[in-house]
Amino acid sequence: MALIERYHVVAAERTVASGQTILEGQVVSLNSAGSVILQGTGTYDKIPYGLAGDTKSTTASSMPGVASGWQNRVSDYFDETQASGKMTVYHSGGEFATDMFATNVASATIMAPLYGVVGYLDTADTYSTSVVVARLVKAAGSYPSGVPGIDINGDQALSGANSNTYCEIKLVI
Repeated sequence: MALIERYHVVAAERTVASGQTILEGQVVSLNSAGSVILQGTGTYDKIPYGLAGDTKSTTASSMPGVASGWQNRVSDYFDETQASGKMTVYHSGGEFATDMFATNVASATIMAPLYGVVGYLDTADTYSTSVVVARLVKAAGSYPSGVPGIDINGDQALSGANSNTYCEIKLVI
């Protein structure tokens, strides 16, 4: 449930459609009104627009390494879009680490094309849109947290979804 921004080109600000639950790092689309929605299977939402840079949820934070019970803004109840109604959406390039990927990405080869499948990066082009969201640049594995420990290069591993594994990607949309 996390996105680690290593380098990015465009960080757009878009209004979030009502009723959406979107976790940071998920693939998002735009609806017919131009509002951000979770990438899915419909007419508009199957075409990916970018990666969510914020979380709109009522049940969990998706900050990297933060347990679901913790929240940086208690009054907003896990909704980082509460004040403005807008979400950061990364597009037009960059490098990111994320744990928002399907299990088949863990065994993908470097530079494999990754597509959006219901909000997650996947090696399968399920909707036949042929829209490559990203390219895999580092295989899935533990990611250092910056906290002294013994797991990765002297750091403890960063926790998160997908069994605490992150893949590194080059965003191409």
